[in-house]
Amino acid sequence: MLRYALKKILKLIPMMITIVIVTFFIIRMIPGDPVRLMLGKEASIETVENMREELGYNDPILIQLGRYFKTLLQGDLGECMKTGEQNLDIIKRVFPVTFCLAIFSTLFSSVVGVILGIISAVRRGKIADNAISVMTLVFISMPTFFLGLLLLLFFSLQLRWLPVYSNGSWNQFVLPVLSLGLVELGYIARTTRSSLLDVISQDYIRTARAKGLREHVVIYRDALKNALIPIITSVGMRFGSLLAGATITETVFSIRGIGSVMLEAITSRDYTLMQSCILVVALTFVVVNTLTDILYTVVDPRIRLK
Repeated sequence: MLRYALKKILKLIPMMITIVIVTFFIIRMIPGDPVRLMLGKEASIETVENMREELGYNDPILIQLGRYFKTLLQGDLGECMKTGEQNLDIIKRVFPVTFCLAIFSTLFSSVVGVILGIISAVRRGKIADNAISVMTLVFISMPTFFLGLLLLLFFSLQLRWLPVYSNGSWNQFVLPVLSLGLVELGYIARTTRSSLLDVISQDYIRTARAKGLREHVVIYRDALKNALIPIITSVGMRFGSLLAGATITETVFSIRGIGSVMLEAITSRDYTLMQSCILVVALTFVVVNTLTDILYTVVDPRIRLK
């Protein structure tokens, strides 16, 4: 297992380099002059050009890329063009908020989604299966921002149980977690149902039933264990999408996370802050996928030999 994990970790290096390069060039393809936006429309052309020279934007693109790699290797993500604050300090402050939001949403959607998927597979074709299928379809089809607004309207404005805006306490995460988790729950429940149905139809499951084993023993000990690989894949992908896609949810609930900071950076054409936020989210997504691959070997040791 250690050898397999080491191979996966080493593959991260070229992947991370590729992410840095792609992010660097995509950011610079965005229309608009960040220096002009930073200085304002009243700034003279001479002032703008002096600032561009000072920031190095007049250098050839490959020189800028090389300089960016050098600063990254030194642990420097640059300064925010708007405030002058170090981007690393900003990310240290806001990333834990988004990470916690993604973790709680993933835990909620995984636990509830797997349970609903098991019930749906075991009760295939019955009322419970049909009801769960309809419910998960509704959750998948509903945009997170719309679901978030409905939750705000009901739990905050009507019942007044939870805060409308972020108030710095634990209950500020309840509605955002529900908003994100309910959508992802639908995907996980459907994946669990499909994977479990494939396993249940196998001969060894029929043999286990023929031996007189209780149904819950067959499902949880034999079937579910062998259906975990697609479920783990789905959970890993959902965590990555939650981490990268929490921008709208953070905006709806006025949560200061990396998504809302990234949106502000895009609006103000802050190249350095945009690059830093996208880079951190992308690298986290890649690391999570690598950990998911390593987790496969715990569930199925045969994967190490492939």
